[in-house]
Amino acid sequence: MDINKWKSVAVKKDTHTLLTALCNEKERNPARMISKLVKDYAEFQAKKKNISVDKYISTLLKKNASKQR
Repeated sequence: MDINKWKSVAVKKDTHTLLTALCNEKERNPARMISKLVKDYAEFQAKKKNISVDKYISTLLKKNASKQR
């Protein structure tokens, strides 16, 4: 697996069970469901802050990049 394209995360067993149930209900695989949840949350936060989604994501990623240096 290409580590520049994919990352692993650990979640509690009960969270994984819930994720699996949500995936089965919506006919998505876990990776797609997590991507959708993250995207939806970013949209929610941008709307809450009254800025565009692109601007919110750009700002968030810039902050994260500067913390990792």
